[in-house]
Amino acid sequence: MSQSAYITLVQGSAVDQITLEDIKSRLTHYREQTALTGRQLGWDYANAAFPYTMESKPDEEERWFYLKGNHPLYKYIVIGYGRLDEAASETSAIQVVLPEGSTHGDKSKANELCKWLGKQLLAEVRLFNGRTIYYNPRK
Repeated sequence: MSQSAYITLVQGSAVDQITLEDIKSRLTHYREQTALTGRQLGWDYANAAFPYTMESKPDEEERWFYLKGNHPLYKYIVIGYGRLDEAASETSAIQVVLPEGSTHGDKSKANELCKWLGKQLLAEVRLFNGRTIYYNPRK
């Protein structure tokens, strides 16, 4: 059975709207950051921290893309964007899905990426285990 995590853009988040291209560029930035860290440490940390390639299916580029693992410990993570209906108000959210056949490594990396994206966007992150992390400033 597939599992989902959500990164919700709430009031006080860094942005109100986000596109798939924005998500891809933020993930590319994450990979570049880890590559710089790897250069400082003298090893290929980028491939250990982000062992995926970003791919999409034809006619689905507008709705979702997936991260395809390039290592036997990692297979797939699907990332999509949409709106959630919560308490009579629509909020924008990024959905991260672990499809059937995903590995424990995929779940660990997906949690790590959700937390990183949530912190960058000052968003509310609901992880795969149902726990919520609030990175947005709350009063």
